[in-house]
Amino acid sequence: MRLLIVEDDLELAEAVKAGLGRRGLSLDHAPSCGDAEAMLGAMTYGAIVLDLGLSDGDGLDLLRKVRAGEHSVPIMILSARGDIPDRLSGLNAGADDYLVKPFDMDELAARLRALLRRGALQESQLTIGNLQFDRFSRELSIDGVSVGLSAREGEIMELLLRRPERVVTKRYVEDQLFGMDEGLGSNAVEVYIHRLRRKLEKREATAHIETIRGVGYILRRVE
Repeated sequence: MRLLIVEDDLELAEAVKAGLGRRGLSLDHAPSCGDAEAMLGAMTYGAIVLDLGLSDGDGLDLLRKVRAGEHSVPIMILSARGDIPDRLSGLNAGADDYLVKPFDMDELAARLRALLRRGALQESQLTIGNLQFDRFSRELSIDGVSVGLSAREGEIMELLLRRPERVVTKRYVEDQLFGMDEGLGSNAVEVYIHRLRRKLEKREATAHIETIRGVGYILRRVE
């Protein structure tokens, strides 16, 4: 699962991406509040690393918008504002953690992993219709009967179930799957989607995968 860093200091953002990348965490970068809102509307992230002093607004305002939209994504504030009142304001606005700059990269990585574990515990079961997916065991069941999935089919199923009734772009799926081995062929995602669709139809699932040509895929509930 990718993370999002919202930071207008491009040099720092690149350093964080590189540092966390070496520690097994993949990040996208939004340099402003506007960019972050657009990216959050298009993709699902495992956690957000949020600066407060952004070029087009205050990170606290973005934090409040995210929480007002009922996003449960874990958010860590990473800011030079280190006074107690600043920390309290961030945590009271809905942040899950607060780390003051300058910071240690290992500590940042450890705190983010803790947030990701916490988020996984809160959302271990993903469901739509008669489908249920266990994020820990990686098992999909339909009407209580297990459906065998390959590792990549399971990854795609989770991506779709985390955004039911919403578009998941093909590019996003490719970005999330890249790195499991040597890479993806040009039509690999379509192949996995086709296999998943056949398995759902065979088990009479009450949800189906719809292809939005040129954009991506939607997991929709059907009656």
